[in-house]
Amino acid sequence: MNTKLPGIPQFNKLYVKHCKHLKLAGYQPKTVDAYARAIRRIGNYFDCKLDNLSKDQLLDYFHDLLASHSWNTVKLDLYGLQFFYTHVLQKTWEHIPLVRKPKIRRIPDILSVDQVDQLLAATRVVDYRVFFFTAYSMGLRLSEAINLTINDIDAGNMRVHIRNSKGNKDRFVPLPHKTLHTLRRFWQIRRHPVFVFPNRKRGVNNAHLVDQPLARGGIQVAMTKVVNRLWPHKKISCHSLRHSYATHLLNEGIDLIELQGILGHVSLLTTARYTHLTSVTHENAREKINAIIDSVTFSWGGEK
Repeated sequence: MNTKLPGIPQFNKLYVKHCKHLKLAGYQPKTVDAYARAIRRIGNYFDCKLDNLSKDQLLDYFHDLLASHSWNTVKLDLYGLQFFYTHVLQKTWEHIPLVRKPKIRRIPDILSVDQVDQLLAATRVVDYRVFFFTAYSMGLRLSEAINLTINDIDAGNMRVHIRNSKGNKDRFVPLPHKTLHTLRRFWQIRRHPVFVFPNRKRGVNNAHLVDQPLARGGIQVAMTKVVNRLWPHKKISCHSLRHSYATHLLNEGIDLIELQGILGHVSLLTTARYTHLTSVTHENAREKINAIIDSVTFSWGGEK
């Protein structure tokens, strides 16, 4: 992360303090990066003079920001600046009357089990193929799958320990038998002592020597390439695998509260959105998960 703006000592001092407060507040690394980036961006806009901004100045900033960035960026910059005022400048934060993003409830694009098969078959690099299969087969967020370690795999109890996930919470998710066998074979190829999915930066033959897991950007690029070949008009991302997993489980009768725990949702309302895509009956979760994952075709052909 770029931590300073050149030639502005006072601003840099406050910025470093901002970053320290963010880390001590226990935020996730993505949030720390976003709030830090917010202060760099706002600092550039106001010539690094952030200690006495008026509401009109801030309205101008956020209005201009929205012209070139997403609503999510506007929101993160607002929260980052609020944190900066409260913890670094130790000033009372006054509400900024921003126009709120229109709330649009969109039903996410999902893949059928057959389409998951197609996606895996079309993924030529074995690292990404195993990654996509693993993320789908346990309903993991992208960051959760990236950060999996060997010690997180509990083969004795057929579960995986998801650590420090969204909301700084841990949880256990069921480990399908097919996923365990796939990960064991993948480990025989890469043999990293810590990471389930080691970084590819040193080449496949030296994967066991790297000190980082797979790069988020590389995973997303691999997904985009496959989706563009198969379904150029669909909005499918890595997170779509999680949506698809949840929908498939509900369709097979997984209890909604059981699914809430598996996905790590704080609110049942978040999980309930998947009921718009399927019908729900009550069956045993573990048996249904294995039945679904066993039906997915995974091939080791074309390893790279």
